[in-house]
Amino acid sequence: MAVVSWKEICLLIGLVVGCYWNSLLCGFVFDDVSAILDNKDLRPTTPLKNLFLNDFWGTPMSEERSHKSYRPLTVLTFRLNYLFSALSSSSYHLFNVVLHAVVCVLFLHFCRLLLDRSTSLIAALLFAVHPIHTEAVTGVVGRAELLSSIFLLAAFLEYTKSKGADHSIVWTPIISTVFLVAVATLCKEQGITVIGICCIYEVFVAQGFTLPMLIDTLLQVLSGQDGFPYAVLQTLLKLIVLIISTLLLVIVRVQVIQSQLPVFTRFDNPAAVSSTPTRQLTFNYLLPVNAWLLLNPSELCCDWTMGTIPLVESLMDPRNLATVTFYAMLSLLAYHSLWYGHSSAKIVMMALSLIVLPFIPASNLFFPVGFVVAERVLYVPSMGFCVLVAHGFKLLSQRGGLKKTSWLLTGVLLTTHAVKTFNRNWDWESEYTLFTSALKVNRNNAKLWNNVGHALENQNSYERALRYFLQATRVQPDDIGAHMNVGRTYKNLNRSREAEEAYLIAKSLMPQIIPGKKYATRVAPNHLNVYINLANLIRANDSRLEEADQLYRQAISMRPDFKQAYISRGELLLKMNKPSEAKDAYLRALELDHTNADLWYNLAIVNIEMKDSSEALRNFNRALDLNPRHRLALFNSALLMQESGEAKFRPEANRRFLTYVKEEPDDANGYFNLGMLAMDANVNEEAERWMREAIRLQPGFRSALFNLALLYSQSQRELDALPVLEELLRYHPEHVKGLILKGDILMNHRKDTPGAKACFERILNMDPSNVQAKHNLCVVYFEERELQRAEHCLVETLAMAPQEEYIRRHLAIVRNKMADMSTTGQTIAPTEGGSESAKHQEQQQQDKQEEEEGQGVASGAGEGARKEKNLRKSSPKESINSQGHGQSKKLDAGQTDKRTKSKSTKEIKDIEKKRAAALKRLEEIERILSSD
Repeated sequence: MAVVSWKEICLLIGLVVGCYWNSLLCGFVFDDVSAILDNKDLRPTTPLKNLFLNDFWGTPMSEERSHKSYRPLTVLTFRLNYLFSALSSSSYHLFNVVLHAVVCVLFLHFCRLLLDRSTSLIAALLFAVHPIHTEAVTGVVGRAELLSSIFLLAAFLEYTKSKGADHSIVWTPIISTVFLVAVATLCKEQGITVIGICCIYEVFVAQGFTLPMLIDTLLQVLSGQDGFPYAVLQTLLKLIVLIISTLLLVIVRVQVIQSQLPVFTRFDNPAAVSSTPTRQLTFNYLLPVNAWLLLNPSELCCDWTMGTIPLVESLMDPRNLATVTFYAMLSLLAYHSLWYGHSSAKIVMMALSLIVLPFIPASNLFFPVGFVVAERVLYVPSMGFCVLVAHGFKLLSQRGGLKKTSWLLTGVLLTTHAVKTFNRNWDWESEYTLFTSALKVNRNNAKLWNNVGHALENQNSYERALRYFLQATRVQPDDIGAHMNVGRTYKNLNRSREAEEAYLIAKSLMPQIIPGKKYATRVAPNHLNVYINLANLIRANDSRLEEADQLYRQAISMRPDFKQAYISRGELLLKMNKPSEAKDAYLRALELDHTNADLWYNLAIVNIEMKDSSEALRNFNRALDLNPRHRLALFNSALLMQESGEAKFRPEANRRFLTYVKEEPDDANGYFNLGMLAMDANVNEEAERWMREAIRLQPGFRSALFNLALLYSQSQRELDALPVLEELLRYHPEHVKGLILKGDILMNHRKDTPGAKACFERILNMDPSNVQAKHNLCVVYFEERELQRAEHCLVETLAMAPQEEYIRRHLAIVRNKMADMSTTGQTIAPTEGGSESAKHQEQQQQDKQEEEEGQGVASGAGEGARKEKNLRKSSPKESINSQGHGQSKKLDAGQTDKRTKSKSTKEIKDIEKKRAAALKRLEEIERILSSD
């Protein structure tokens, strides 16, 4: 192998860096979103074995919607990127640039086997700067091409060492070659094609055969004139080893995809579902289209599906001339390389093998693929193209007087390609720039209009997005996805009627069920989301819940493994108050994907609805086993532990809330619940700190403000509680508990009877039936020495709550006082008993509500008041977009709390202690009220 100098390596690396440094400023675009942002296999919490069970996009290979692209080693490099830099796109792009530089160096080694020093360097330089590579290098998912190319070239270079000095077979390089081929195939499927390149090299380069020589040898053997020459036997032995290895790799690959090809539709590849001869004419025409992109990469496009290239439907189509011309030139080159044995023929032979063999899997000629043209699949074929171009320049320079011209053309070509590559990288800066640049090349591809709309949608620019989605429906009226996008955007714009109409159009375009034919094979799996999205839209109307359920069941009947349909139906059944059926739906989804933490979380929410707290906690724990940073599972499991009232759960609940606030540092709910736990543990300073942090993050946080005031009140810091209550009532002027607590503090600690009176009257203006406020107002009248008014007030209160004995006794006390005054003519001064009475009545009402409801409400100061609890974060009620991911979401703030009504033994004991204290105070109050 010819030596490659460090200067040449540095030149190549410098050129790669110069062309691609701006790619580090690009984000995740197009397929990067699915392969990186949405791929759970990148997360450290996902078991490493999942990489070898799922496809390139993180979908289990067993699922029908799987793309069947098995590239675990490529995903492993993404995972390493995530380990070091999470989702920082620059590190992923940097890795790609480094890999491209490595490929360029290996390619230079390859060229040295065939070309002279200067020509091989030109070929490598042209490969380094060719604009067709921007999709493979600047698009992060193109890493599959880069990694596969590295091992493909390494396998070939290793195979060239298999011939010993005495022309014997050296087996170690052959074994290394097979191993490297397997690794290349695990990076991308086309890696296996290097076996064919090795075979061609062995026969036509290493052994020096030409086609006439092979024919003569075969004829001699068949005629019995001579046996196989020793060199031929050696060649056959090596080829047999390579072919058997290839067959084994193919068998393993077929087993991995479970003998199923991925499902593609006419939108992905229109020719694939066309009839003869349209299919054959179109697929053959695509070959010169790809060749033209290598020859003239002036108009590049990230997506060539749908209507980008119209079908060739007739033999009279003038585009067939391009096909004929392409095959004529290819045949001429093949004839030249096969028929002659000189060095130029060998160069052309190896160049053609690099162009043709790696391209065969993507050619559509033998089996359909999910695209029409994809620039990234030309990464390896461009190596052969660069060899041909460099060799052509060399031949041109050898002609008289054309040497300077050839060098000038070479310089111009390298410069223009480098500038084009650098500028093309900017198109990949964002999804908006990428797809708008593609629309400049082709405006007949509905997918491009859709993707620009998606980019604008991600920026919350729904009106502009809608215009692009509508244009997509005009370009391709039967595009189901476009109509789904229109419906989703109308929904985001709160135009439900138009959204439903768009979804119904999309639904009408779905293929009809054909008896005996599997439905899923005739439609893209994500198109079935039209049933999910339509159901999610109409279930907002409570009168149409059954209709929504019918849509979910229809989607499931079409594809029984449609996991998202089970998830969405489970959410609906919860809304319909059918928790048992919801549980069955989630269990079915878990049969399809038992490693989905979101599903275990949703099942736990169902358990809470069914008042099975222990099972709910177990399922929360299963979710956290799969994903220790599952935010909603952390929050709700900790809340469930807190609500249990059991001290043994308190440390773990505290740990989970602390983990939650690390994941969601701006969510005030986490800090609030940490404060509640600290209050339960009587760690007042810590509780105050957490409550203050919750209020800082969410000014006007009702529960945090009230409980902070309550904390101050219970800590004999009633005057510190007043400003907190003022803030609470400024945001929530109808907060009854806050008004009662404020009134109690004003009466007992500020001696502000008018202020307390205003609080109680304010409550009664809002709720005239509030017994607690009414009774405390009666006590205020007594405190103001308005005994007749107090008597009248207590009579009204007793009518509101005739079962309350304490009101009857207090009414008797007031009447006795009035009778004494009438008899003796004495004037009774206000006593401390009034404020104490307020305390007692609040406590009495508190005990009553605790007994009846099992839930605390705020009453008087100190132990009579109860804490407000936080709302539970529940499972999703709104479904997926057209891609459908089934993630758990938070409910609106107004969602009702989902908690059990049962009480712990500790709570019951606390209530009994409070009742005993209240009865003791009652005796003291009545003694004071009865005294002169």
